[in-house]
Amino acid sequence: MNGIINVLKPPGMTSHDVIYFVRRTLKMKKVGHTGTLDPEAAGVLPVCVGKATKAVQYITEKRKRYIANIKFGIVTDTYDIYGTILEQKQVDRLDMDKLKNALLMFIGNIKQKPPIYSAIKVKGKKLYEYARNHETVEVSEREVEIFDIKILDIVHHDEIMIDVLCSKGTYIRSLCHDIGIEMGVGGCMSQLIRTESTPFYIEDSHTLEEISKLAETGQVEGVFKTIEGLFDDYIRIDLKNSARISVLNGNHVYEQGMLNPEVLNSHVESTNIKIYNSDEFLGIGNIQYDFQGQRKFVKINNIFI
Repeated sequence: MNGIINVLKPPGMTSHDVIYFVRRTLKMKKVGHTGTLDPEAAGVLPVCVGKATKAVQYITEKRKRYIANIKFGIVTDTYDIYGTILEQKQVDRLDMDKLKNALLMFIGNIKQKPPIYSAIKVKGKKLYEYARNHETVEVSEREVEIFDIKILDIVHHDEIMIDVLCSKGTYIRSLCHDIGIEMGVGGCMSQLIRTESTPFYIEDSHTLEEISKLAETGQVEGVFKTIEGLFDDYIRIDLKNSARISVLNGNHVYEQGMLNPEVLNSHVESTNIKIYNSDEFLGIGNIQYDFQGQRKFVKINNIFI
């Protein structure tokens, strides 16, 4: 079995719990997820099976979309509602104009400090391990990009629901915490659902119960997404049969090994390429020039068979 399952992770499970479930259910060793979700969070968790584990990095680096609730007036050590409360203020009502202006400040490229209770490693040790041992460690800010933030609902007088489209590596808990600081009352994340991990969407996801039932009836491969589907926006080249083995060994592809060599001339350097032999998807690469800057070729980046 090879492919990607769009899993709907339930709250209360870690991402590693989901991987263990899929391994056991499908009786497969090679299984990997594409970006950790907090245990209390729910939503899209693409899981790669078999040879598709080679494609993990190409899903991880794509955009993510979340629905999150921000509870104002509470600051916790974990930046979410489940942590120890460090500060608490009474919030009778939210100034909506101030809130909208605050949200605008976080759209674009921003610096963000990950929560101390996170799995990021510093000096070979995960941050949450430092926190649990009451050890102090310097946490560097990271640059992430927030493409859009929308207010979806005013849940309570002190709580809102937002929709966030962001880059990989964005901590929504940190975003909620920082918005609370900008509002002057503090805040923390009270709920989180990942609705998209491009190109996987929550409306097309499958519960663990569904996956289990499909596995029992031998139909689970019907919900697998193919690896090549990740690269729909790449330009296709088709190899001659004589070039196939060379490419599988990681060698570059020049025009004499291609059935459609005009691709090299009609696209610029660094153009992303997907590579086929007949209808067999082999892998991906990109267009480059040789060391003399004259002759174009396709450099192989990854083979998926």
